[in-house]
Amino acid sequence: QVQLVESGGGLVQPGGSLRVSCSASGFTLYYHAIGWFRQSPGKEREGVSCISSSTGSTYYAESVKGRFTISRDNAKNTIYLQMNSLKPEDTEVYYCAIDSAYGSRCSLNFYEYDYWGQGSEVTVSS
Repeated sequence: QVQLVESGGGLVQPGGSLRVSCSASGFTLYYHAIGWFRQSPGKEREGVSCISSSTGSTYYAESVKGRFTISRDNAKNTIYLQMNSLKPEDTEVYYCAIDSAYGSRCSLNFYEYDYWGQGSEVTVSS
């Protein structure tokens, strides 16, 4: 059974940092592309970052480039999104997602992902 579980969201002041985690069961993340997305009510789901299978190539949306870092811990089968210099406009629910295709290259298009976590809320406010 495939399951993705996010954790690590919360409330942070502008300029602060948070790390959200995505732990997986049912898939070995190393062999699959993983994406981080975010969404607020009434807004379209936005691709934030992704990491490709095996090579670990990473991609970032322009809005987070230089502030967010995606990484993978193969031993823990977990993906992280380190978020620094957070802004109020980063306030969203963050989701991780997996492309079930083996050896996939990642994309920031949400429709390329098959399984999703439940979401982790991030609030940036003073």
